[in-house]
Amino acid sequence: MSNNKTFLLTGLAGISWLALCAHANAAQEVRIATHVSAQSPLAKQAEMFAERIEERLPGEFDFELYPNGQLGKESALIDNLQLDTVEMVNVASGVMKVDDKLGFFDLPWLFEDRAHVQQAMADGLEDALVDTIEGSMSAKVLGIYENGFRHIINSSHPIEEPADLEGMKIRISGGDFRQQIFASLGAAPAKVAWGETFTAMQTGVVDGAEAATYGFYGQKMYEVQDFLSLTRHVYTPSFLLASPGFWDSLSDEQQAVFADVANDMRDDAYAQAAEIEQSNLDAMRSSLEINDVDLAAFREQVQSVYDDYVNRHGSDWLETVHQSADAE
Repeated sequence: MSNNKTFLLTGLAGISWLALCAHANAAQEVRIATHVSAQSPLAKQAEMFAERIEERLPGEFDFELYPNGQLGKESALIDNLQLDTVEMVNVASGVMKVDDKLGFFDLPWLFEDRAHVQQAMADGLEDALVDTIEGSMSAKVLGIYENGFRHIINSSHPIEEPADLEGMKIRISGGDFRQQIFASLGAAPAKVAWGETFTAMQTGVVDGAEAATYGFYGQKMYEVQDFLSLTRHVYTPSFLLASPGFWDSLSDEQQAVFADVANDMRDDAYAQAAEIEQSNLDAMRSSLEINDVDLAAFREQVQSVYDDYVNRHGSDWLETVHQSADAE
C-alpha cells in the first residue's frame, strides 16, 4: 500500500473515531412540555428540574422547555408521552382521567391548606398516587408537586356562602365530581374552552370561572371581572412524568440522579407555587375585590359528593388525608 493510501486510511480512521467520540459525548435532548403558561407553577417546576439536573450531570442533557401548549393540549401531551414522542411533561388534571380513583382530587375542600397537602403526601398519599398512575399508564412518575388551589372569579358579587352561587353560570374544568360540586351548590356548570373563557365573560355567556390564580392572571380576567373569592374548593397537583422509552434510555446512575433531584426539589416547588399565587393576587388587587371565605357551610352542603366517591372507590385515601390533618 502506498504512503498516500496509508495516510488516507489512517486519517479517515481518525476522523471516524473523533466522530464516534463526539456522538458519544453529545448531550441528550430532553423536551419538557406543559400545557400552561411559562409563568405557571408547572413551567417553573420544569425549569427547576432542568437546572438541577444540569448541576448534577453537567453537559449530559440538553433540556428544551415547551410551555403554553406548544407541543399540544394536556390530553395530547399525555398521549404523546406514552407513545415516546416527547421525553417529559409536567401536567395536572389530565392525569386524573387515567384512573377513576384519581377523581379524588376533584373532591371539594379536601385539604385545609398547602401544609395539609404536604403532610398527606408525606404520610403515604404520594406513594399511593405513584402506584396508581404507573399502573394505569405508560409513564414514570418523577415528582408530584402543585398546580394550585382553585378559586372563583366572577362579575356579579363576592362568593361568601353557598347561596351566593345560586343560578350562576360558572366555567369549570375537571371531571364528574367537580361538576357535582357546583351543581350541588346551585350553580350551572358551563363547559367552555379555556382560551374562549375571557370572551365568554365579556359577552355574558358565563358569569365567572373557577381556576388557579395564575390562570386568572395570565388570561387577564381581572380586566372583565370584579370579584375574586378565595374558595380553595379544589386542590390540583402537578405530575412530572417521563416517557417509558426515555426513562429506559438512561443509565442507572442517570435514573438515580433524576429521582434524587425530583425528590429533593419537592419543598422548593411547593414554596415556589405559594409565591406565584401570592404574587398573582397582589398584582390583581387593584382591579378586583378579593375576599376570603368561611368554608364550613360549603363543606356541609357537598357531603353527597364524598359519599358517592367512597361508594365507588373506597375510603383509604380519605383516611390518610383526615389523619394527616390531625397530625399537623
